[in-house]
Parts: sequence; structure tokens; C-alpha cells
Amino acid sequence: MKTVFLASLFGSALLAVSPALAAGLTFAVVAPDAGPLAILGQQVRDGARVAAEANGDTIVEIPEGCDEKDDDGIAKAIVSANAVAAVGFLCTEGLSAALPALAEAKVPAITLSVRSGILMEDALKKKWPLFRLAPGPKAEADKAVEVITRDWKSEPFALIDDGTIHARELVEAIRLRLEEVGMKAAFVDTYRPAQEQQLTLVRRLAKTGITHVFVGGDRTDVAVIARDAVAEKAPLALLGGEAALGADPTVPMTDGVEAIALPDYQSLPAGEPVAKAILARDIVAEGYVLPAHAAVTALAAAAAEGGDLTEKLAAGRFDTAIGPLAFGADHELSANPYQLLVWKDGAFVPAGTMTESE
Repeated sequence: MKTVFLASLFGSALLAVSPALAAGLTFAVVAPDAGPLAILGQQVRDGARVAAEANGDTIVEIPEGCDEKDDDGIAKAIVSANAVAAVGFLCTEGLSAALPALAEAKVPAITLSVRSGILMEDALKKKWPLFRLAPGPKAEADKAVEVITRDWKSEPFALIDDGTIHARELVEAIRLRLEEVGMKAAFVDTYRPAQEQQLTLVRRLAKTGITHVFVGGDRTDVAVIARDAVAEKAPLALLGGEAALGADPTVPMTDGVEAIALPDYQSLPAGEPVAKAILARDIVAEGYVLPAHAAVTALAAAAAEGGDLTEKLAAGRFDTAIGPLAFGADHELSANPYQLLVWKDGAFVPAGTMTESE
């Protein structure tokens, strides 16, 4: 696959495709502009606009209602704007309604948020031009299994969840996958969530001889279990899922706790210079800013190659603000976007940035 190297917007700071390669394109940006999701929609618009302006391209903003009222009006607006592609789509309703018309118009769509497995299955079956920059529904379990089989092979481990649907399904998927490769958890249980202390759980784990625990639960539960393990002098290595990244100002997280989650792209080598350049425009590169920037960057680079844009996007590999970007035959990201993160000095950082002494 051909790699398209990106030029700079501000000196060597902001990654973008050379204007000479693909100028004058119009990209539709579909995102909420009102209601509780408006702030996320603004992140999408900011990132997409910066990337487009770097090439002399333009964006047309199309509101996304994120309810049943999102019918084929979104698709009509995209086609009427003569957009070559659409990015954003934070909700399923508008994306699902728009895809048939976008397929007919040969306009690819990149969703930054929708994780529905059923929608992607329909898209592949019906040849709708849908690509997903968000993680697929199996990606979190896949990364957890990868980490556990690599790091816990000789360790007695437990799999616990808080009883919520997502956590139970996640832990069950991990358990089944591990058993397929001969790794059986020594302890599997559902704990009571949202407790002020988890001493009983910690003592049960320690008594069983457990040293490593995957916690299917939210940030508060993981922090409480880690705190109580330290108090009990129980040597428990904790690994959480994406829910462990939620905010909680009341229970401090313990250094060394790990999580399977998306990284903060602005802190990574590919994203840091882009984030700094965007900050010069008074835009903080948080949330969907850099993913939206990456989507437009990839689309512009694919368009620069000429030919069918959907085919070029599916076959290409593009350097972007969130790192190298490529899609598989299933139109999912070819590389799992989840990473192993570790809590250090008040934040989750990629585990690879920790030194051996730490």
C-alpha cells in the first residue's frame, strides 16, 4: 500500500497534504451543533476545518440531530453541497439513514464515534461506503486478551465485573478467548459496584492467591479496589477497560494501575506537533479534534491519488495526527486503536513510555 507523506501547515508543526496534490475539495462535516453533544460536534468541526484549510479545501457543516428526525435529510445536504466525502457522524440514526444515498452518490463516510457492529455488517453486505475511525465492537476485548496472554501467562488471575451489560459482555468475551488458548481464570465473579470500600473483595482475591485482576468496571471502582489493595498489602496488579478512564475527583488512582483504552492523541509523537499548532489558533486538541483532522487528512491524501475515492481510501495507508491510518477489508481500522495505558503521576499514559525502573 502506498504511503502518502504529509507536508506542514505551520513550519514543521501541522501535518497536512500538500495543497498542490488535492486542492479545492469539499468535505461534509456531520456533527451535532446543539444540545448536550454540541461541544463534541465543535471538536469535530474544528479538527476537520484545520486539516481542510491546510490544503486549500473547504468544509460544509451539516447538523446532526442524533434522534429519529435524522432521516435522509443529511444525505441530501451532503450531495447538494457536492461534497466528495463526509466525516463525523457521532450518532447512529443519521448515519444509518444517510448511507444508502451516499452509496448511490459514491460519497464515502467516515464515522468517528459509531461502534455498532450491526450497522457495519449491513454496510459491508450492501456495499455502503462506510469506514470506521472509532474502535469496532470487539476491539476492547481483543486488546485485553492480547495484553493478558502476553503479560499474565504464568500468573494466577481473576476476571471480575460490576454487573452492567457492557462489563459482563466484555469479561465474558475475554474469558472465552483466554480459555481457547489454555488460560483459565482462577477467580471469576461479579462484585457490588459504587461501594465506598472493597476490602472484602480484596481479601477474597488475596486469599485465593490472585496476583493479577481484570476489572470490568468504572473509574471509581478500579480506584477503590487499588486503594484497598494497597491498604491490605495485597500485591494485586489491576487492569481495567475503557471505563477506567472516567473522571473521579474523589478517589485518587494508584500509580501502576493499567487500562485498555484509547490514548490521548495529543500526547503522542504524531499528534503533539499538530496539537501545538492548533493551539496557536486557540483550539485545544481534545476529544474528536485530532481524529477529525486525521479523517480529512486521509481523505485528501486518497483523493490526491485520483480514481475512485472509496477504493483509494480502502487501499491506502496515510500518515495522520493520530498516527499511521489504514483500513482493513472490513473497513475497520487495520490496527487496533486501543492501547495499554498505565496510571502515572496523575494521568493514564501509554505503557511503552514507562521506563524499566518505573
